[in-house]
Amino acid sequence: MSVKVTDVKCFITAPGVCDLLVVKVETNQPGLYGLGCATFTQRGFAVKTAVDEYLRPMMIGRDVAYIEDAWQQMMGSSYWRNGPVLNNAISGVDEALWDIKGKMAGMPVYELLGGKCREGVQIMPHGGGGRTLEEMGDNIEKLLAQGLDWMRVGIPCECPDEIKPKGAPVAYYLNPDQARENYVTVFKYLRERFGYRPNFGIDIHERFTPTEAIRLCKDLEPYKPAFLEDLLAPEDAAWFDNVRAATSIPMAMGELFVNPLEYRDLVAGRKIDYMRAHISMLGGFTPAKKLAAFCEVYSVKTAWHGPHDITPVGMAAQLHLDLASPNCALQEFGDVSDLVREIFPGAPWREGGYAYVNDKPGWGVDFNEELAAKYPAKGYVMTGSMGFLARRPDGTAVRS
Repeated sequence: MSVKVTDVKCFITAPGVCDLLVVKVETNQPGLYGLGCATFTQRGFAVKTAVDEYLRPMMIGRDVAYIEDAWQQMMGSSYWRNGPVLNNAISGVDEALWDIKGKMAGMPVYELLGGKCREGVQIMPHGGGGRTLEEMGDNIEKLLAQGLDWMRVGIPCECPDEIKPKGAPVAYYLNPDQARENYVTVFKYLRERFGYRPNFGIDIHERFTPTEAIRLCKDLEPYKPAFLEDLLAPEDAAWFDNVRAATSIPMAMGELFVNPLEYRDLVAGRKIDYMRAHISMLGGFTPAKKLAAFCEVYSVKTAWHGPHDITPVGMAAQLHLDLASPNCALQEFGDVSDLVREIFPGAPWREGGYAYVNDKPGWGVDFNEELAAKYPAKGYVMTGSMGFLARRPDGTAVRS
């Protein structure tokens, strides 16, 4: 008797700051179901609609064994494809099918990929927040004491109020010159205090024009950052040839990728060092494992995107791929609250500088629907003070 899909459900819960989306695929086998992550916290209700109205009718009655076939049909059936809303919806179903596959085999998913390359995955948390350089350094000191020596450092980039235009709307104002000065000041301080052993990287968030970005690289070169992430926007990817010629600083890229054309030439041309894509934004586990293998061919390492706007189910999926990928270097990882662990029993955990998953079949993570329902979605209303609504000093709206 084949195992068939009987229902597909999408849940949104917000036990923390972000709305988290979970897809549950139920089957005709009692107690057999799979979970996947579809979290696009900025457009969560759109993803839920895509799952409920389009993917659910398509999936009911299908054999759970044919994951690749299901993925191809989900991706191609809309004709227009490769966007974050549909990709996240597809990811939720795709990851749930892999969870079912592991449960049916009685194995963790990493075993289905050939087994572990390592026992734990080296992690990279966010670190270094603080109102002053000394406070930032003290916070980093605490992380280093916990066994962490990779971290992304947050650096303020706002411009002074006095240079904003009259009547400027409330927003996150970015001053490239001030930002570049801040980056250099912070890295000079970090290297003087901690030396060159800790690996400090920066998420640039595509805040600079290409020429400004190259100037930043030249300024930071003496301080040896571990990487610069998203130095340029995906639309400016052709400039990475100039970046490679100008600096030896490693490049990390991919947080915004939703289309294979965005990463194909960067990887094949060896223009980046770390692939930073967010797995659900790519469309799930199925395309992510292909991307990891593609990166391996060109000696590009993986360092999947994984901040707090990802469910423990999604983090588990990334870690299972990390464990089975020889070219995995890092995993962005944030500790979760006790409440989130209660909603997601079996969630991955951190010990020192490494993250771990349990050895249960599938992802090894469950979902407490009743408890999750007590923390309804908040929606994501953009406000002018948020960094994603950024402006240049003259008031021009830009992306960040």
